[in-house]
Amino acid sequence: MKQRRPGQWPVDNPADLGVQPSDDELYMQRAAERALHEIVMDSIRHDLEQQPSPLTVITTARTWCNRITAAAEEIARTKRSSAA
Repeated sequence: MKQRRPGQWPVDNPADLGVQPSDDELYMQRAAERALHEIVMDSIRHDLEQQPSPLTVITTARTWCNRITAAAEEIARTKRSSAA
């Protein structure tokens, strides 16, 4: 008998992950995710289009990037601390 550590491949007895979602459910989930993405991007685009000059468009875009990066770092930090 071979000794294997947890997580080692190949897996002889894969875990049962339950019922797989149907193609319709996957399609609806993907459509909802895409719609959310479009709403967010349209909101950012609208904000950028409201800016009076090219310079303020670029400045506002950088502000959006900084805010998104800060949010991502905060979320990643939270996930790291909850995983530990």
